[in-house]
Amino acid sequence: MWFNGRNFITFFLLALAVYISMKLTDFDLSKFRDFRNMIDFLSHWFPLDFSLLPKILEASFVTLAMAFLGSFLGLLIALPISFLAARNTSPSKLFFHFSRVSLSFVRSVPEIVFGLILLTALGLGPFPAVLAIMIHNIGVLGKLISELIESAERGPQEAIKAVGAKKWFAYLFSILPQIWPNVLSHYFYRFEVAIRTSLILGFIGGGGIGQRLFNDFKTFQYSAVALDVFVIMVIVIIVDLYGGFVRNRII
Repeated sequence: MWFNGRNFITFFLLALAVYISMKLTDFDLSKFRDFRNMIDFLSHWFPLDFSLLPKILEASFVTLAMAFLGSFLGLLIALPISFLAARNTSPSKLFFHFSRVSLSFVRSVPEIVFGLILLTALGLGPFPAVLAIMIHNIGVLGKLISELIESAERGPQEAIKAVGAKKWFAYLFSILPQIWPNVLSHYFYRFEVAIRTSLILGFIGGGGIGQRLFNDFKTFQYSAVALDVFVIMVIVIIVDLYGGFVRNRII
């Protein structure tokens, strides 16, 4: 029977956690009773000002470049590190634990923290934002790929080693083909996340459409804000569809 003492305690603890969280976050649905302010605010968003579209598209290409370059460089650096962070391919326990701890440390720091540090050190612009995205993606992709390596079948590895191939050669040509579709799947997901991260980094001076959205909001140009949001939605949808297409072709 599903309703027993243990399930009742779990349900009670869950309900208690929800209640405490609502109290701590001032969660109050009654605040939605008056929609007039919201309707008045949204009325300023329309009609969209399409005369700004060329400049918005230019800024959106900068955001795409930031997200792509940061996630791609992160993948290139994370791939060799992930072999050191996997139990079955790491040369020693020292390398394994050091790599895992390093990836956990890098992964635990949000991109915006790296962005604030790098923007202060290197100045405003997209370059520090690219580095912030790259560093965080090294930690995330390194952890994900190392887990894929650990779950790879050992048969192909043993077969390549049996013909006298070196370990690194066996790892490269027996493990990588097995995990490559999942690696690409993780990469495209991180690419989508990097687009949204680029928007946030734009708020603190990282450039791109995020900075434009922030400036339009500050200057009360709500029709431009609406167009910014619309372009961002289109970009994320296109990247998601393209990522799905590539994954289907490879898998």
